[in-house]
Amino acid sequence: MNTTTDYDIIVIGAGHAGVEAALAAARLGQRTLIVTLSLDNIAMMPCNPSVGGPGKSHLVREIDALGGEMGIAADRASIQRRLLNTGKGPAVHSLRMQADKFLYQRIMKETVENTENLDVRQLLVTELLTEETAGEKRVTGILCETGERLTARAVIIATGTYLRGRIILGETIYDSGPNGQRPAMALSDSLRALGLTLMRFKTGTPARVDRRTIDFGKTSIQEGDPAAPAFSFLTDVMPDEQTPCYLTYTNEATHEVIRLNLHRAPMANGVIEGIGPRYCPSVETKIARFPDKDRHQLFLEPEGLHTNEIYVQGMSTSLPTDVQEAFLTTIAGLEHARIMRPGYAIEYDCLDPLQLTPSLAVKRVAGLYSAGQANGTSGYEEAAAQGLIAGINAVREITGAEPLILHRSDGYIGVLIDDLVTKGTDEPYRMMTSRAEYRLILRQDNADLRLTPIGRAIGLVSDARWARFTAKRDAIEESLRLLEHTKLNPSAETEARLAAAGIAPLRVPMTLLVLLSREGSYDALAPLFDLPPLAADVKEEVEIMARYDGYIKKQREQIARMERLESRRIPDGLDYSAITSLRLEAAEKLAAIRPRSIGQASRISGVSPADISVLLVYLEKERRTEQSARPSKD
Repeated sequence: MNTTTDYDIIVIGAGHAGVEAALAAARLGQRTLIVTLSLDNIAMMPCNPSVGGPGKSHLVREIDALGGEMGIAADRASIQRRLLNTGKGPAVHSLRMQADKFLYQRIMKETVENTENLDVRQLLVTELLTEETAGEKRVTGILCETGERLTARAVIIATGTYLRGRIILGETIYDSGPNGQRPAMALSDSLRALGLTLMRFKTGTPARVDRRTIDFGKTSIQEGDPAAPAFSFLTDVMPDEQTPCYLTYTNEATHEVIRLNLHRAPMANGVIEGIGPRYCPSVETKIARFPDKDRHQLFLEPEGLHTNEIYVQGMSTSLPTDVQEAFLTTIAGLEHARIMRPGYAIEYDCLDPLQLTPSLAVKRVAGLYSAGQANGTSGYEEAAAQGLIAGINAVREITGAEPLILHRSDGYIGVLIDDLVTKGTDEPYRMMTSRAEYRLILRQDNADLRLTPIGRAIGLVSDARWARFTAKRDAIEESLRLLEHTKLNPSAETEARLAAAGIAPLRVPMTLLVLLSREGSYDALAPLFDLPPLAADVKEEVEIMARYDGYIKKQREQIARMERLESRRIPDGLDYSAITSLRLEAAEKLAAIRPRSIGQASRISGVSPADISVLLVYLEKERRTEQSARPSKD
């Protein structure tokens, strides 16, 4: 069989990255194909049954603001939600939602299958098709194991952990993707043949145990939070009824079983070659790395409403099944737990992200994009965010538009991508709030205010969403103007009014905005000064912006200074070796990464402030030389 079918964009992989990429491309009017190893596993959640968490919830909110799908599906599949870090400031507040993973998958499958301009096929891709013209290599489509040749103007790699996937469970090792699915073995060879550098990473998953064999009375219940918000701006109501999770701990007996069997741990005996995630280590890694810690917490999370499988969060392992059974019996509540699926590790190939531009385009091959775990990241949310950007930019390339580049000051998505393509990664990358330097500006609660106008300009925000958004934005702006322009003086009448409400006296003249920043509660001030009622989301923004007004202004000043560096563009073909005053290491790093701007160059590992000064002097000299060479208008 050797047939050919033409598409505008082909997406390889239908996990979280692939789904967002394909939906974005199709919704922007391009004839799109998404291919997957199994139609039954579209948007599968092979690891934890949750969406969000610290740093990650920011990504989900930003995906939603730009017109992506993850937040909508997570809300619909939610069985529990909690707002985390509420004891700290709003910059680090994060929503975490337990999902019925089977419902989430079904919702996404239905969405993909019923999206206009989007075809879905079950195929195994063996090779990328390319052509070379005028010294430029360009992707032209894919070759499948069936012999089919499918052509496209752009191709997006979103293969997750399937590239040369290898499952490791103690002494048992076999080629496989997650959950026993087929791996993609030949595609790695095709990528290498194109001159791309691949890394070998590893991730893992814990055992799933039978709910009926757990003694929940020996664990601590973790109830949901009825006041926790939704992910999506379009979700009006979330259900009050929520499914509990449970908390338990390892102990010294658990640790002793693991220590006695470390010689059977693939991560210790050299069987595992790949590099694992720093921030989600296996339980055997925890025991080996932190010998003085007497316990590690485990969360028992239901995988869905219609299954007995319970996910043991915090117990990722590749130890043999008999060892997993042995140490589980030492844990409170799990003494009689029966394993339904053992934990395992999976090794896989991924691209070195330094080979990508900030648009997620592959530098060596025109028209080729990459997103998700194929770029060396971990997590559903990181994958979905990259998929959305890759899908948008693939469309913008073939339609002749400038790529969408989100800066670090625009969103966590900008931080994520900039970290990958500028700094690279030598371990599976995970988003955390600490990676963002402008956290007070980039809160999860204001993602829509930051990014919905961008989503609208791109074409992914519907008229209905835009109308709702502008109503909210206008209400916030109007309320802030009112508060800022309402002057208060410490008169007897005002002081009496404040005293009656239990509010401290003014002492000095101030605006109502300053008073709100001091008191923190709009509802407390509204009846005293006849303020209009506000919707909950509007009130939240007004209170936060009032409370942190001074800090927000300082952070905006920091952003303005950085934007001056970001605006200093570096010519694409700059020969760094010709800059004689530039250190060799810096020249090599700059030539390899080819930063777009001075700002990006300043974040490259191995490029010092002195190197940036040399580069600035050189660029200014070149600018003046070019300017003097131009013919006079006279």
